[in-house]
Amino acid sequence: MLLIGNGKVITRDENNTVIENGAVVIDGAHIKAVGKTEDLKKAYPGATFKDAKGRLVMPGLINVHMHYYSTFARGIALDSPPATKFSEILEGLWWRLDKCLTLEDVYYSVMGPGIDQIKCGVTSVIDHHASPFAVRGSLAKIAEASAELGLRSNLCYEVSDRDGEQSRVDGITENIEFIKACAAKKDDMLKGMFGLHASMTISDKTLNESVEQMAGLDAGFHVHVAEGIEDLEDSKAKYGLGVVERWHKHGVLGPKSLAIHCIHISEKEMDLLKESDVAVAHNPESNMGNAVGLSPVLPMMKKGVLVGLGTDGYTADMFESYKVANCLHKHGAKLPSVAWTEPPTMLFENNKKIMNRQIDGEVGTLKPGAYADVVIVDYDPPTPLHGGNINGHLLFGVCGRHVSTTIANGKVLMDERKLVHVDEEKIMAESRALAKKLWERI
Repeated sequence: MLLIGNGKVITRDENNTVIENGAVVIDGAHIKAVGKTEDLKKAYPGATFKDAKGRLVMPGLINVHMHYYSTFARGIALDSPPATKFSEILEGLWWRLDKCLTLEDVYYSVMGPGIDQIKCGVTSVIDHHASPFAVRGSLAKIAEASAELGLRSNLCYEVSDRDGEQSRVDGITENIEFIKACAAKKDDMLKGMFGLHASMTISDKTLNESVEQMAGLDAGFHVHVAEGIEDLEDSKAKYGLGVVERWHKHGVLGPKSLAIHCIHISEKEMDLLKESDVAVAHNPESNMGNAVGLSPVLPMMKKGVLVGLGTDGYTADMFESYKVANCLHKHGAKLPSVAWTEPPTMLFENNKKIMNRQIDGEVGTLKPGAYADVVIVDYDPPTPLHGGNINGHLLFGVCGRHVSTTIANGKVLMDERKLVHVDEEKIMAESRALAKKLWERI
């Protein structure tokens, strides 16, 4: 039993309670108690004591859209012409890289950013994977790496028609078998979804087959939606429908599904998102970097759409995404008074709702019975801090590397900025060696 005390406990409960000189008691994988340090030390005298020294004690952060496989693109120099639109980014970089990934590459592509996420206080991740010529067994490799790191994970494989029949069939099979294996395991540290790339790379044949295979399974789809204008143009030309309309027509959208980006969508489609109760993942830095446009996050949230915050592989730091979302939507609206409430709602409220739809237990809050996903953040506020202004303190005063200790499922992954069970130096050296070989193959 572990007692973290002498901290400012940010519970993220229904009342957003902040407990001065607070404590959290962890018993196994779950939180046993939350309250005043002095009270809990008396109640649990045998617990190992961890002194937070006045720092913030918070729930672990959740990333609802990640691309681990993008790791080996970091620092790469390719001979592709400079991209002028999103489809050229896909063709010139991502679709060249993913074709060259081996299963060993897949494993190490998780380890690097996974370590970064632990350092930034991320304890739960929903990942979307692609390795078209190393499909079978790829999700098991990601699961293996995630388990070694200690991250709570939800994984899927990106099905598309762009790499031939065998890759298409393998992708469908990989998703279905992994979802079933996770369901049989009944472990909230690992769940599966069915990954689809995007409307423009998925035929009706593949879409119908995927939906049929998913019948009766307690899992959702994880799919990119109208990220680039090309996706909308393709859907309109081939099917006479917007991208959301197409997914809705085929039964892809639902409470356990994730619609990623949702940039080039109509107001009618926003209503379909709300009607289907699907969750949307917003990725502000990736959208800006790819110059694909501004997602209508503020209108969607006004309609009651459940919008969460992801990174799309762009960063491991959810605080960074939080800051960028705040600035981006002010900039887009040309109005400094907007986007104060939506980004923290996405990160601290909606992300936990999205993750909790995928598991049987509860994450994203510090209360008895919830999973013990807890971080200690090295932040000494220069102004008063309370439940009503904690989001402002985190927005302007904290980044991921302020995190000093990360605990997931009751297991300490990082203690005072030192990774506990992982040889970071060895992993990064092997990752660099594999990346070099991969770059030579592209």
